[in-house]
Amino acid sequence: MANSKPEKHVTQKDVARRAGVTRSMVSYVLNGTNRSVAPETRQKILDAIKELEYRPNKNAQALLAGEESLAQKQIGVILPNSATFLRPYYTEILSGIYDATHNAGCHVRFIRFFEDLKNPILFNNLIHTKEIGSIVLLALDQVVKTSEDYEILQNIKERIENVVCVDWQMEGFSSVLFNRDEAAYQAAQHLIKRGYSVPAYIGQNDQRITGLRRAAKENDENSAEKLSITEAFDMKSGYIGMKNLAILHNAQGTPLPRCILAGSDEIAVGILRFLTENDIDVPEQLALISIDNLESAEFASTPLTAVNVPKKAMGEKAVELLVSQGTAASIVPQTIMLPTNIIERSSC
Repeated sequence: MANSKPEKHVTQKDVARRAGVTRSMVSYVLNGTNRSVAPETRQKILDAIKELEYRPNKNAQALLAGEESLAQKQIGVILPNSATFLRPYYTEILSGIYDATHNAGCHVRFIRFFEDLKNPILFNNLIHTKEIGSIVLLALDQVVKTSEDYEILQNIKERIENVVCVDWQMEGFSSVLFNRDEAAYQAAQHLIKRGYSVPAYIGQNDQRITGLRRAAKENDENSAEKLSITEAFDMKSGYIGMKNLAILHNAQGTPLPRCILAGSDEIAVGILRFLTENDIDVPEQLALISIDNLESAEFASTPLTAVNVPKKAMGEKAVELLVSQGTAASIVPQTIMLPTNIIERSSC
């Protein structure tokens, strides 16, 4: 059998020679420092990389920079569970994380679910300064419940100091989120100012309810004590919540609420389906407002007036915070609340 020649490893020098540039220029492009390279030069380098099928030698990089130094540009992302990928709200946040990571010359090293970290072997492999320099913890308030869960968070903090929570808060960690209390308050005030009554609420059992109560109390002390609250978290539970509310009012012989605040656009879509099936006109018979302002809000059967949550901006701001914190000698946790605003459409 004929001996095959060993594959020659293509180096940065080879790429530089093919592109007709210096090796430092190639290094700038590979490290994402594109502001130091003219667009036409960058394209020459990328063309050379493609032609030569250049792949970075990670072992050599580690030897030159040190494994921990190399890991500083690697970001780990922890999600609540696999269902997160199915929720448009979170995919917009993830889009912001990816875009900002690329623009910062960093890389998303992995995306894992919180449950994965309960495996000590996987935890030790992933949550390590030779693997990553920082971590995004996205919406983990949905799954962090037990003392074991909180211990995992503490172990993360002991291993990787540069951590940002996105769309939730945890003591001792930096956070980027929107004010759920204020978003619900804005939505309720929007309805009240247009002559509607204090809305019934179908949505998540969190600070949104606090914001609704605040608006109701400002409007009418008595109405704050008589709020209609139904828990829901997605389209299906929004549909069921609206159905149960209708059954309750039918049994009591009372009319449906004049308006409803949905905790999210997904919940509102479920509500809209029930209303459509039962020939209840929106907004003539029942006004509806939601929180999030996903693309589905604009293209719902009745376009939804919604509180706009800066979803992609949360992901971008989280990465910006990680990058800025990464250069600090000691990290002082900070909380960044991004503003929300009303987008008016046809539903109220």
